[in-house]
Amino acid sequence: MSFVSSDRIAASPRRTPLLAASLLLFLLLRPVTSNWMHLGLSGTSPSLTLPPKAPLPPSLTLSDQATAGLAAGGPDLHQMDQHHHHNQQSNQMVTQGSARAICAALPGLVSRQIQVCQAHPNTIQSVSDGARKGIQQCQHQFRNERWNCTTKDDQNVFGATLERGSRETAFIYAVTSAGVVHAVTQACSLGNLTECSCDMDRQGLPAPDGWKWGGCSDNIRYGIQFARQFVDAPEKAIQKKPKNVRNLMNLHNNEAGRKAIATLMRMQCRCHGVSGSCELKTCWRTMPTFAQVGDYLKQKYENAVQMKPTKFVRTMMQEKMSSKELKIQSSSSSSSKTKRQAPLGKTDLIHIHKSPNYCVEDPKKGILGTSGRVCNKNSTGSDSCDLLCCGRGYNTQVVRHVERCFCRFVWCCQVKCKTCVTMLDVHTCK
Repeated sequence: MSFVSSDRIAASPRRTPLLAASLLLFLLLRPVTSNWMHLGLSGTSPSLTLPPKAPLPPSLTLSDQATAGLAAGGPDLHQMDQHHHHNQQSNQMVTQGSARAICAALPGLVSRQIQVCQAHPNTIQSVSDGARKGIQQCQHQFRNERWNCTTKDDQNVFGATLERGSRETAFIYAVTSAGVVHAVTQACSLGNLTECSCDMDRQGLPAPDGWKWGGCSDNIRYGIQFARQFVDAPEKAIQKKPKNVRNLMNLHNNEAGRKAIATLMRMQCRCHGVSGSCELKTCWRTMPTFAQVGDYLKQKYENAVQMKPTKFVRTMMQEKMSSKELKIQSSSSSSSKTKRQAPLGKTDLIHIHKSPNYCVEDPKKGILGTSGRVCNKNSTGSDSCDLLCCGRGYNTQVVRHVERCFCRFVWCCQVKCKTCVTMLDVHTCK
């Protein structure tokens, strides 16, 4: 939850109409090809967040992006608390007076998402954080793959990848949807949002084993509910036209990402008693780390199910995406007349198109190729030079690496180090 300074409000109460007009003009002139995931790169409007997070250039590596994210940091809790108690009434006036124009000016939002933003203006920062988590986790999971979850510097974020119905697209939708659930739920537990708090439904209730529910359980239900309203809105807006297979696919993978966090929820306990004894134990439910969610979804990606569009539409329309288990025809039997039935769970990722060849650059399809990528000569995994370079071979360059080494403390008060020089072989794909 973040607020705007009351001094700023008192100094310029007449600027709200001008601000609204300027933002609405920006809305009319912005590109229409963007999507809500762009908030993970650009952040949200400074009027909705304090302080704003700096955009993460897509050219940065994952480690650079993570460092930049930590450096930018989230809103300071003490600072937000001061703003809240300083002039809560003025902050509410800003939220009500300018949230409509501010939310409408955020890139990539459809009308339903704008409505959700206006109803929960402080939660939109968590949406941005969640999208950023999803993008960073995607790049981490695929850092050694031919497709390394490349992002673009425009408002379409993933470019032509989202136009395809491949399993890479399925992973993107699942991991970004999961990111929003994780960020919103985390904000609830930290007390950053007024709309939610910890899950206290089981507080104080006894359990069969003698322990009691206590602590601050993560409110995963609110996180899933909010993410379902916000993330699914673009697909449901287009889904008014029946039998849109891509939207059905996206909706399923969005839900699969949310279900992944619910599946990985774990119980954490603390003992209470004299001298460390466990006379009383209280337990609460907590979310997994988002790295664990990424690992889980990567396994789902490896076992993603390809479905025929016609079969998929018919199955999903009949079941209305509410059955416990869907029966589908495996795409591997497409060349055979024998129909093999396989179970499809709600946490499984589905796709309708085969993945393209990511080896060779194809600007029209948004594929950068693997030429110039650093590979591991001694590896047998996906980062090996044989696999990553697609059989084209690799170039070897000797790089001089200089670093400080053999550091020691000298009284008083210096740290003296030697300079070590090593020669490293760096292999890059031809």
